[in-house]
Amino acid sequence: MLAVIQRVKNASVISDGVPTGSIGMGLMLLLGVRKNDTENDAMILAEKISKLRIFSDENGKMNLSVKDIGGGALIVSNFTLCANYAHGNRPDYLDAEKPPRANELYEYFVSLMRERLMSVGTGVFGADMEITMKADGPVTIVMDSEILKNKGK
Repeated sequence: MLAVIQRVKNASVISDGVPTGSIGMGLMLLLGVRKNDTENDAMILAEKISKLRIFSDENGKMNLSVKDIGGGALIVSNFTLCANYAHGNRPDYLDAEKPPRANELYEYFVSLMRERLMSVGTGVFGADMEITMKADGPVTIVMDSEILKNKGK
């Protein structure tokens, strides 16, 4: 499972023309579900992201998590994160999980984040979405559950 994590001052999403989620200060998350991802991948990412210390403390040092600052998360599914761009100029998405299972894992990840944070907004799985955000920093991190699972190896 892949996540692009963007620290934001605010973010919102419109799904198929309808506003569906917004947050103030917090994290804008794009989530890509790959074949063979499991609930464990979602759990690993939710735990790490909710504790990721990328917000400034009173001394200006990135020492606080989104949870510490009472921030939110806007979570949008994004199968294009699973692109294979190695050959040619047109990426393929064969590594992306099939929509029913991808949606199941996306919704599970959202539920895990709702257990950890006070404010969680979402897009609509599979919808055409427009995201507006005010980046903060910018601070952007790409996180891969496979790397987190293998960190001790």
